[in-house]
Formats: sequence, C-alpha cells, structure tokens
Amino acid sequence: MSDAETYDLVVIGTGSAATSVATRCRAAGWRVAIAESREFGGTCALRGCEPKKTLWTVAEAVNRARRLAGKGLAGGGDVVIDWPALMAFKRSFTDPVPQHRAESYADAGIEAISGTAHFIGRNSIEVAGRRLQARHILIATGARPSMPPIEGAELLATSDDFLSLPQLPQRLVMLGGGYISFECAHIAARAGAQVTILHRDEQPLRHFDQDLVRRLVEHSRQAGIAIELNCRAAAVERTANGFAVKSEDGRRFEADFVLHGLGRKPNLEALDLDAGGVAVEKGRLRVDRHLRSISNPVVFAAGDAAAQGPQLTPVATHDADIVARNLLEGCHHEPDYTGVTSVVFAIPPLASVGLTEEAARRDGTSFELRQGDMADYQSVRRTGETAAGFKILLEPGSGCVLGAHLLGPQAQEVINLFALAVRLRLTAQQLNALLSAYPSGASNISSMLG
Repeated sequence: MSDAETYDLVVIGTGSAATSVATRCRAAGWRVAIAESREFGGTCALRGCEPKKTLWTVAEAVNRARRLAGKGLAGGGDVVIDWPALMAFKRSFTDPVPQHRAESYADAGIEAISGTAHFIGRNSIEVAGRRLQARHILIATGARPSMPPIEGAELLATSDDFLSLPQLPQRLVMLGGGYISFECAHIAARAGAQVTILHRDEQPLRHFDQDLVRRLVEHSRQAGIAIELNCRAAAVERTANGFAVKSEDGRRFEADFVLHGLGRKPNLEALDLDAGGVAVEKGRLRVDRHLRSISNPVVFAAGDAAAQGPQLTPVATHDADIVARNLLEGCHHEPDYTGVTSVVFAIPPLASVGLTEEAARRDGTSFELRQGDMADYQSVRRTGETAAGFKILLEPGSGCVLGAHLLGPQAQEVINLFALAVRLRLTAQQLNALLSAYPSGASNISSMLG
C-alpha cells in the first residue's frame, strides 16, 4: 500500500447528500475525495425514487386512460404497458447518471474513487488499495434491504431488481405492507401481472393515516391486487415453476418473483466502523444533534446512513446542508425535520405530513379534526378516480395545522402546501387565504378546511 494521501474531507457514498457536501466543501477550497462501491449516483437517482416515479408515471397514465374510457376517450380501455419499452424509457434517465456524476466531480476538482471504502483508523480510510487520511470524514452510504429472519431469504428479490426487470413476471408476491410493496404492486398490476401483498398484521403502511390506508387497501383490491393481512411469511423456497412463499399459518403462495418489501437499514456493514472508533447502536450510527459521531468527532453522517430523520431524499438533502454548514462554519447547526412529507406512489397516491390522528390520540395531544371524501370534487371527478379523501388536524385555539393526510390524484403535490403550513406553523385561516388556480388540487384546500 502506498503512503497515505491527505485530504480535508473524504466522503463515502455518491448520493444526493454525499455529492452536496463534497461539492460545497470543494467550492470552499478544501481538498476532497469521494468513494463509491457501486455506480456513481446513489440510490435515489439510480435505484429508487426517480426510476420508480418514471414507471409510476406510465402506469398512472394507463390507469387514467382506462378510467376515462367512454367519457370522451375512445379506446382508452385497451391501452397497455409495453414493459421492455418502459424499461428503456427508465434507462434513458438512469443510464447517463454515473458518467454525468463522474464528470461533475472532475469539473469541480473532486477526486472520485471507485471501490469499497473502510476505516483503518479514526481519520483514515482505505479504498481501491489507497490509504486516505482526512481532517473530516462523511458517511453517506444510504440504506439497504434488511435481511428478514425467514428461511430462504436469500431467494428474495429487492426493489433494485424490480426496477430493472427486462420482462415483467406474471405472478409477483410482495413481502411486507410498506411503501415499497404497494408502489411496486400498483405498477405491476397496471402492467397486467397477478400481484399479492403479504403483511404480518392488520396495519399496512403503519406510519400513514389508517383510515385512508384502509381506503387504499380496498381500492388496491378492486384493482386486482390481493392483499393478505395477518399473514406473516415464514419461508421462501424454489419450485419447478418459480417460487413458493409459506406463511406461518400454513398458507402457500406461488410466484415467479418474490419481492423483499420488509424495510431497509443503514448501509454500514462494509465500513469496519470499529477500526474508526465510530459507535453504532442497533445497526445505526450514534450521532449527536449536529450529525457528528459521538465517539469520533472527525466523522459526520447524512441521509439514510445517519438514520435521524425519515429515509427520504429531501431529508438527505437537508442533512447535507447541516453537515456542510457545520464543517465550514463551525459545529453548531442542527437538522429540523418538522414538516417532512411522505408519499406512497400507489394509484392514487397517499400523502402525509405532520401528526397523525393515531399518534395524537396515543400521546394525548388535543386536536380539531377536518375529514371527508373528495371523490365528488371537480379536480378528482374529472380524472375518473373514485378513491379520494382527506384528514386535517388543527391545533385547538390557534388553528395551526398539525398534520395533513391526503388520498387521491395530485395528493403528492397538494401535500407540499400543507407541509409548508406545518413547518412554518401557519394557521388554517392563513392557509385558506391562498388564492390558488381553479380548478386545481390546491383549490380543494378551502373545502377541506371548511
């Protein structure tokens, strides 16, 4: 091994958080290196939200055409998804990313290194046979699927696999009732596959409003997706015709493709954190309120690897801003995850921000409730969608928006206005003063708030 090369900052990972911090520190004159074990670009751009949303867009367009068949759209009921063409369309977004990211690093003067990085000291990293010594190290390695404790778990496919299928299998079984399973299920079902979701208890999508979740579950079933609740997978086995999933209660589900939708965890195993003196607890980095390791102040973390906020790209971007400011301005900045939105890109989408009714009742938080159905709203009815509803929680007295939960077309866009209200503590009266375009999803807000 060659002698150590010295840097101001070494970044592990090339996703949104990693790239942002590296770029800002390099612009400040720092010597920066960035290391990646896979293709440059990170999960969101290559294997997550962006390619998924591309597939969802086509699936939603097909679904909308079918809903509007006979309502002025001739032949809409016969439109189908050409899966190989859809994959080619997706690759038009993902394939250029690694090269573009490499070029951006070169243009910025950031040294990009391909290889699996691991600690060899408190401020030293080894990658691709090189030893890098740094004043600061950022861990921004994202997350990976959690290995479930079931027999045959090695046979499970991941969302990475689903998003790169050259042909869509006819029978898919999704393990777990989280957002990954629901999103992939809705895409696959609109493409003509037989889809089954197996969930361990009665509450899929646990962190979302359960009244709206129940509506989405029923709507999903009407779309042909079988959803088996109180059905915990016990084993996966290979068969002559594909795979079989056995549940703890003795049921058996045949499939050509079995998806791991049972959650993700920080991707830390390859880093040899003990060698760096970086403390871990229950699979998560132990960081302080500044996103700095509590046991090694050289090390910071951001995004899914930090596991402080929800595992979402906007959170990673926010973490990156906090870390960059702490590195460049002094370590006194803290993340604020108030008003982080979360969306299940089912068809239609389910969106959430802030306090849920379940959490408020559990914690004894007082609230005023606004809820209702939106299927007859003009902006919903004209799409042919039948599943649409809302629930808004307001603070008694002040009228501040505590939480908002939406199901229906444009939910993923309208929720952002409620997110602004939650983050800035806007009142229902202030939000209702919005003079929005009409008819639009935003124009429904006044009707929701009553």
